Amino acid sequence: MVGGVDPGPGTGLVTRAAAPAPRATYRLQFSPEFGFEDARRVVPYLATLGASHVYASPIFMAREGSAHGYDIVDHTRLNPELGSAEAFDTFVAELHRHDMGLILDFVPNHMGIGPDNPWWMDVLEWGPASPYAAYFDIDWSSPERTLVGKVLLPVLGDHYGAVLERGELRLRVDPSAGTFEVGYHEHRLPIGPRTYPGILQAAAHRAGDAAPALGAVAADFRDAMLGHRSTRARRQGVAEAQARLTEVLAEGPDAARAVEGAVAELNGRAGEGGSFDTLHRLLERQSYRLAYWRVAAHEINYRRFFDINDLAGLSMEQPELFEASHTLIGRLLAEGKVDGLRLDHVDGLRDPKGYLQRLQRLAARSRPRDHGREGPLYVVVEKILARHEALRSDWAASGTTGYEFLADVNGVQVDAAAERALTRTFARVTGGATDLEEMIVSAKHQIMSEALASELNVLANGFNRLAKQHRTSRDYALLAFREALANVVAHFPVYRTYVTARSTSSEDRRDIDWAIAKARRAARTPDTSIYDFVSSVLTLDLLRDDRSYRRRDVVDAALKFQQYTGPVTAKAVEDTTFYRAVRLVSLNEVGSEPDRFGTSVNAFHEANRRRLRSHPQGMLTTATHDHKRGEDVRARLNVLSEVPRSWSRRVQRWMLLNRRKRTEVDGRAAPSRADEYLFYQTVVGAWPSSPVGADVEASFVERIDAYMLKAVREAKLHTSWAAPHEDYEQAVSSFVTRCLDPELSRPFVDDVAAFVREIAPAGAVNGLAQVLLKLTSPGVPDVYQGTELWDLSLVDPDNRRPVDYEARRESIARPASPRDDLATWPDGRIKQRIIRRLLEVRSAHPELLTSGAYHALAVEGPHADRVIAYARRHEGRTLIVVAPRLVWPLLQGEEQLLPRGWGSTRLAIPEELRAQAFTDVLSERELAPDADGALQLEACLAELPVAALLAE
Repeated sequence: MVGGVDPGPGTGLVTRAAAPAPRATYRLQFSPEFGFEDARRVVPYLATLGASHVYASPIFMAREGSAHGYDIVDHTRLNPELGSAEAFDTFVAELHRHDMGLILDFVPNHMGIGPDNPWWMDVLEWGPASPYAAYFDIDWSSPERTLVGKVLLPVLGDHYGAVLERGELRLRVDPSAGTFEVGYHEHRLPIGPRTYPGILQAAAHRAGDAAPALGAVAADFRDAMLGHRSTRARRQGVAEAQARLTEVLAEGPDAARAVEGAVAELNGRAGEGGSFDTLHRLLERQSYRLAYWRVAAHEINYRRFFDINDLAGLSMEQPELFEASHTLIGRLLAEGKVDGLRLDHVDGLRDPKGYLQRLQRLAARSRPRDHGREGPLYVVVEKILARHEALRSDWAASGTTGYEFLADVNGVQVDAAAERALTRTFARVTGGATDLEEMIVSAKHQIMSEALASELNVLANGFNRLAKQHRTSRDYALLAFREALANVVAHFPVYRTYVTARSTSSEDRRDIDWAIAKARRAARTPDTSIYDFVSSVLTLDLLRDDRSYRRRDVVDAALKFQQYTGPVTAKAVEDTTFYRAVRLVSLNEVGSEPDRFGTSVNAFHEANRRRLRSHPQGMLTTATHDHKRGEDVRARLNVLSEVPRSWSRRVQRWMLLNRRKRTEVDGRAAPSRADEYLFYQTVVGAWPSSPVGADVEASFVERIDAYMLKAVREAKLHTSWAAPHEDYEQAVSSFVTRCLDPELSRPFVDDVAAFVREIAPAGAVNGLAQVLLKLTSPGVPDVYQGTELWDLSLVDPDNRRPVDYEARRESIARPASPRDDLATWPDGRIKQRIIRRLLEVRSAHPELLTSGAYHALAVEGPHADRVIAYARRHEGRTLIVVAPRLVWPLLQGEEQLLPRGWGSTRLAIPEELRAQAFTDVLSERELAPDADGALQLEACLAELPVAALLAE
């Protein structure tokens, strides 16, 4: 036994005490190519780096071949494609040997649906009578007549009638199970038991001696489905009838041939439309309606994860579902194998606050109480906060996953003085609009009319049914509700509100009132009183003003609305506007707002103080599996705000150089000027650091080409995922590959390389400062896999590429001085060294950086605005953090990372610390305040571009 942990697989024994929160996490992306055994081998390296916990992507049973794990099909099993239960236990034991823990990414909002999800298949077979029907958020009372009591299945590649009459829908019998199903390519759909008698009776007519047996089984199915029987009795009767059908089919060939013949007859004959009538009638009696996949946008009647048809929303507020889906989580907590959870897409839940409370109760009754685990379970939520919004203080969570910190630290590296210049460049070069709010409103309306129209229909239907309950509101029409709700959603200032059945907070009322006012002004109808009704529903004031409305219906309408605004906002902002408003794309990051051009140092300090007060154990991130571009891509692109004139000249030169590589599609330039502008920023940001200036490799061209394809589809202006414009996409691809071909574009390639050589050092300084700020600010820092070296990745799947851990092991084991690492900075070892050293400080002095006080320090002198400085203090120990910003003018054109010319810029040291000696834990140098009680920046940053000064 090592470190108090039994290393044997599958033992479930735990004697390790768990800390209340991680010290620092390292995110691992699991996939069939990177499983539990691979992770186990990485653990010693992560321990050497200094992580206290592995923060794992979802590891529960997902759809076969899932590359990310968010399409869970069974919450009660580990994903066998990642390894066995024994392999998982061995991985956890290895973590415990190194005194590390495990944080799991959990998905409570949705599930993958299809043949590998038994709950979903049962719903398709039994419809609303399935015990799992309430698990999924399905509207069984749709106003669409063909969907009453049914769920829409938009899985067909063409219109239903065409698919049917081509014979692509094939009824099949499984003689070993006594069941029938319909096959369509890879899809298999169960046939409801109430329609079995018709199939079997048709078979009996052609069965000869086996006719009585088949007729008897048909009668068994009819009897099992009698209306007066309970659901349990029906299911039991059907199971018994299926067992008897299996026996009959196995007894002799006559019955089997008869059933196969009846099935063949039902399947029709291609070219004879009438031959499919019986199969059509059979399908019409199922608890689902098969449809062309494009129909989903307008008619789907189950809540999806955004607009992904094969991810269905869960009604996690159902107690039975919560218990069923959290069985394995509870067991892993009880066995001490899991120390905390990250909750994916918490805004999709009907009642996030209630869910978090239930989760903490589960943890309290699951975790062993004699090993230091009496406190709340460490939980962080994936949540995007608006700039005026704070995480709800009454949520049983330690904080968010850190998008707001990413925005703060990124913003403080942008020169706000360049906003006007870069806006002019964007407008002049692209002719594009720059009003972000207008762009977002437009994008929201587009999303609601296309990708998420069906969810809006469901919402409008609910409001319409509610309005008809009273004479004062019954004249509001369905279409009027659809328009009004769309306007309110389009102007909603946050991702969602959190009204509950019991209360509406002042924050919720503020945001609802704002959206209603903006929507009313945007309305195109003279009668805007419908907005008063909508407002009274969303705030639940309708219950207070008039009790003749059914309380349940009012609450249901309000809460469903809340589940809709988030997906619309995410699709319209992150997946649309971020690819249109490309003025400075380093600002177009998840959790950020592109019109917030730069963050002041004082604002950064205030955000850190607020975090320390409200959620000191929230996660701090600068890179995630969902980021739009890697942390060091953003850090480099931020330098464009320091050289706006040079950037403008370069872009105009590049557009001239590449003008003959553009083509024309539908009478317009391809790529568009905005897409071309995005291309240049992407190439500059992702251009390899080592060796800077080398000719582009094929893999880089492939990555940029794949990125641009995704970007133009996400923008939804000239092509899209739903309706690809192949000519435009081919034109963009040709432009990318020709521009990056040195033989065709030598002047362009050389000029890009030269420009990157100019700005890359400043970008690298930003990258190191970003690391320093993340690892010393209040919160729990997370290192996304592989980003301990330079992270020049782009949006997924580029940011989920395999990580070369062997290279990182060799790098961290190689002896070198800080000066040596700085001299070879393009290889990224200097970044890895700083991360490791700061994590060592966090390990040696955990209270200092978790609960230690935060003091902004005054900087004086000619470059005071180029420094972020603060002190973390706890029980006589102090760490002073010195991070430069906007250092382009101080690098003097050098390709090394040491800004010079700080002059008399100095850091004022608090009087009570002036007698102390400080050790820079990064460069291992001793420093002391001068006679005036100050530290000169020239001395602090003499060997490294960042400093962390420890006094004990």
